[in-house]
Amino acid sequence: MSGGGVYVGSIDQGTTSTRFIIYDRTARAIGSHQVEFTQFCPQAGWVEHDPMEILESVRECTTKALDKATADGHNVDGGLKAVGLTNQRETALVWSKSTGRPLYNAIVWMDARTSSICRKLEKELPGGRTHFVETCGLPISTYFSAIKLLWLMENVAAVKEAIKKGDALFGTIDTWLIWNLTGGTTGGLHVTDVSNASRTMLMNLKTLEWDKPTLDTLGIPPEILPRIISNSEIIGKIAKGWPITGVRISGCLGDQHAAMVGQACRKGEAKSTYGTGAFILLNTGEEMIHSTHGLLSTLAFKLGPNAPTNYALEGSIAIAGAAVQWLRDSLGIISSASEIEKLALQVDSTGGIYFVPAFNGLFAPWWRDDARGVCIGITRFTNKAHIARAVLESMAFQVKDVLDSMHKDAGEKGEVKNEKGEFLLRVDGGATVNNLLMQIQADLLGNPVVRPVDIETTALGAAYAAGLAVGVWTEDEIFDTGARSSNATTFHPKLDEELRKKKVDSWCKAVSRTFDLADLSL
Repeated sequence: MSGGGVYVGSIDQGTTSTRFIIYDRTARAIGSHQVEFTQFCPQAGWVEHDPMEILESVRECTTKALDKATADGHNVDGGLKAVGLTNQRETALVWSKSTGRPLYNAIVWMDARTSSICRKLEKELPGGRTHFVETCGLPISTYFSAIKLLWLMENVAAVKEAIKKGDALFGTIDTWLIWNLTGGTTGGLHVTDVSNASRTMLMNLKTLEWDKPTLDTLGIPPEILPRIISNSEIIGKIAKGWPITGVRISGCLGDQHAAMVGQACRKGEAKSTYGTGAFILLNTGEEMIHSTHGLLSTLAFKLGPNAPTNYALEGSIAIAGAAVQWLRDSLGIISSASEIEKLALQVDSTGGIYFVPAFNGLFAPWWRDDARGVCIGITRFTNKAHIARAVLESMAFQVKDVLDSMHKDAGEKGEVKNEKGEFLLRVDGGATVNNLLMQIQADLLGNPVVRPVDIETTALGAAYAAGLAVGVWTEDEIFDTGARSSNATTFHPKLDEELRKKKVDSWCKAVSRTFDLADLSL
């Protein structure tokens, strides 16, 4: 790839911040800006975002990233060929078609208010918790968008009224952003991509369309749902009133799917993204594997309307980097997230401490919404460095739990290994700058961990999808194995096998202590 005045932009809308990054044709970031926004927790277990604040964060990021790139001598105004979009998945909202205003805050993916709806459905439906798995690959859980939509339909009068009047539009954050970016109340496009749709519980994984029997069972009107498109195609142009008017939006993926493209994960390869949560996906190619070990069958990516569909096994971890934020914001043990590595390095072990961050329950592979966080093994010897190290270990243990399940589901044939017979885990996301965390991860897995030079592969994946649709890149260039592995950092396991097994057994004991704690009286 050579540069030459051709640029692609990427809107990366995450759980706590929004970024806009501009890439040249060599996939080098030449301008970026990030804005944090508010996360509301009105009750225990509830997590919300203000959709209007998210819109404003996109506007601010775009403007400032363009200014930075232009100040550095890049002719972005004349050379920006396309924009891609990636977003926090499952987070859901309903808004008014006529006014463009949200009818309630966006309910965030980690929100647990819908547990009673889940229990009710599990009791009423013949398939129980796995009633929809054959169709959509997902169990009934507070995690997924459809259950959040049911809560909005049942509890928010404005939503009920708008649906009755035909004025309601539903979507995940990608849909909300694209509708506004392409005109909003004056012709905005109401679409979602296959990866985001696959996380609603409403899309049939085989047909890639909304599943009518599921909609009928749940009582969800199809007219409020967006049209489903591929991850890489020209969607529409950015409307007047935005900083990059007229530029084509031509890529859209949920954040974890974008990271798979950014990491160039082919069939049999896996990546783990460490952000607020942690998300591990294994590309299973054109074969959809139904997990029997607590994982989700989902869509990896579909890079064009006529491109083959790649599927994936996914394990989702609710609390990873969020546990570090908790140490900082709630306990005051550290004053910035970057301090945790230095603090944890003050000790060479956790001193027998095991921390399980089941703040709102546990996702894969346990799926226990009755779990709550525990810290066990505390003695008078315990200090804050031990706790900090245990928090880092908790992230790595949770990833190991998921990968163990993946190995069982995919089998030897479903995984690609290197010439030494090792399964490589590709990693990305903000927390991967922590070298201690990466070494702990390699030690607990017993396999190498590979960190690319650019750890923000989510934004890069969205840019690749957008650029692919308009001819900036070819698929061969994106998935070039040699290019992606150059200058990467590899962490090799150093932990003795016997000690690894003892630590894993202790971790499993700690996890078992988190169950059935949701009803503890306040």
